[in-house]
Amino acid sequence: MEKLIAKYLNKLEAQGLASKADAVFLALDAEVISNKPIQGDILGLSRVFDFMSINSLLFAQPAEPYKGIIDEIIRYDSHYQAQGKIVPMDCETRTFFHDIPIVGEFLPEVIAEALSRRKSVIVKDRGIVTYGVVTPEQAFVSFSSTCFSTFVKYFFDILTHLEDCCSGKALPDNDRIRGFQEIVRRYRMVAPDQSAASLSPGPPGDEDAIISMLAEAGRAVVEHRLVDSYFGNISYTHGSTIYISQTGSSMDELESCIDAVPLDGSSSGGITASSELSAHKNVYLQTGQTAILHGHPRFPVLLSLHCPGKDCDRGLCHSACREKRDIAGIPVVSGEIGTGPAGLMHTVPPAMQENRGVIVYGHGVFTSGRNDFQKPFSRLLDIDKTCRAEYFRRIGKYLEELKIDPEFLGE
Repeated sequence: MEKLIAKYLNKLEAQGLASKADAVFLALDAEVISNKPIQGDILGLSRVFDFMSINSLLFAQPAEPYKGIIDEIIRYDSHYQAQGKIVPMDCETRTFFHDIPIVGEFLPEVIAEALSRRKSVIVKDRGIVTYGVVTPEQAFVSFSSTCFSTFVKYFFDILTHLEDCCSGKALPDNDRIRGFQEIVRRYRMVAPDQSAASLSPGPPGDEDAIISMLAEAGRAVVEHRLVDSYFGNISYTHGSTIYISQTGSSMDELESCIDAVPLDGSSSGGITASSELSAHKNVYLQTGQTAILHGHPRFPVLLSLHCPGKDCDRGLCHSACREKRDIAGIPVVSGEIGTGPAGLMHTVPPAMQENRGVIVYGHGVFTSGRNDFQKPFSRLLDIDKTCRAEYFRRIGKYLEELKIDPEFLGE
């Protein structure tokens, strides 16, 4: 258990989520073990185990810009002020969290009550607490997803606030805009690597080479922070078999987490495969592309939520958007995880017949190529760069309309 705790503390730091020196990981083995002495606040936190049937707890003040983002959301979010929770709109929150409660007291019974309903709780002015039922990995995943969801929510909310100010629906909040300026500064200090990765050329010669190529590309996606926690998936089609990452697998640990699934469905080999197996298969069948990559870069996700439509039911946008949309020429489609009528298997493949990269509303990006992952990875990275530039272009446009100096947005 000590090795698992050390592993996920290292991942927290490597992915820019929190300093492992400031994080507390508690795990229940024969007794409660921790990376820090169990005394004071940590002793109090350990008492959450008395209220819940769980295996592990993670508590940390998130690193910047996430700490500042959460502080700003607490200052301005109407859901928090009215209901003590925030409600991000991204796909991960819809399927994984629903909402994120915020509490004001660092008390075990208060934290346990919130965690009994949700996978994560924000303790005001203190940090994020998450848990695992079976393994510490689950606590890490929830922490990572909380950082992702609050990032997307905050940057999206600022965009819509400025849009509302320009349309006369709201008055500019100068304190909020100054706060955004500071968040942008902090973000740029720790912005992820945007340089290309050197990936092995294909086509691969055998199954071992295919798995090696998948694992290499998965690590590159994580290292460039184009996916958070264990979300995202990858596949390669060779002959009559599609090799695809397993559901719930970490993209930087794929060597033993690849399923070989016959395209004709002649075996049950896909039972543990990614939930988006059907989307991958249909992309291959409709486009002939053999290498497919799916990540969750933040700026494409949050920009996909920014729709100019005025008479839409926003509650249906993620599954049944009627508008034909694009962001800087990159198509945006709706679609749900799975094989239902609104499933990604129906919406993503047609869009990828003419475009080797597609943004799914509130969800992430699919890219494809032939023989290897050099082009799918570079497309994923380019889409993230393009959407980041487009986001700040829109912000700059709104600030200019409001006669507010947008100079701080310059690279």
